[in-house]
Amino acid sequence: MSRIAVICGTGMATFVENLASDKKSIISTFIAESYWGDVPISAISLDLGKIFVIDRHHSSDENRTPPHEIEHRANVHAVTSCQPELIISVNSVGSMTELLPPGSVGVSSDVLDLSIKPWTFHDNNAVHVDRTSPFDVKASAICEQVISEVQGSFTSSIIVAQCVGPQFETTAEIDALEMLGAHVVGMTLGPEQRLIAEKEIPHISLVCSSNWAAGRNPKNPNARIDHELVNEEASQMVTTISACILALLERLT
Repeated sequence: MSRIAVICGTGMATFVENLASDKKSIISTFIAESYWGDVPISAISLDLGKIFVIDRHHSSDENRTPPHEIEHRANVHAVTSCQPELIISVNSVGSMTELLPPGSVGVSSDVLDLSIKPWTFHDNNAVHVDRTSPFDVKASAICEQVISEVQGSFTSSIIVAQCVGPQFETTAEIDALEMLGAHVVGMTLGPEQRLIAEKEIPHISLVCSSNWAAGRNPKNPNARIDHELVNEEASQMVTTISACILALLERLT
């Protein structure tokens, strides 16, 4: 029986319920303890296997942890403790390309993370991990096929630029990131990919194009980016994300 772990955030408030829409499913919750903090996990038991879901922005109160304050080590430690065969990051991103307009889902092929803050589980001893091919090819291909069927089209080889937030980027920053080869920009994938690479567990990233990046709106380059609208747009892609995960459970068994 397959075990898949998912780290998600913006727009995924109904994600667990959507995955568990099958009447035979069972939802349970528990806390994963770690040196870096406690992490709540939702576990969904299906005939095909188990799915473990973490909200990366979880908080001990009603507030949501902003991206620059997320303790990624706690989150990654928590998902790896579930002993998954695959970890999936679901990332809300701003698009720089008309090939991935808001409302569409893509699969990441690489990460452009030049942020200053290092993320590692190895502070006391130098451990250097290869990241030449950061994402699992087989699992990514399964998701590409599902997305093509659901959306009717698919854009491949998406490079995600990592920015720290919590502010959205300026137009000049987007210009520079595009020149470096990025297609979309987000605030959470970089640290997750680095830490998951250290755990040596297969990893993929599904990106939800939730808004045009600064200066990229074809109708109005000066259009402002509103986080409430970003969250609303991302929530429309829950069904597509769920379809990918269920297909992975079935085909990776």
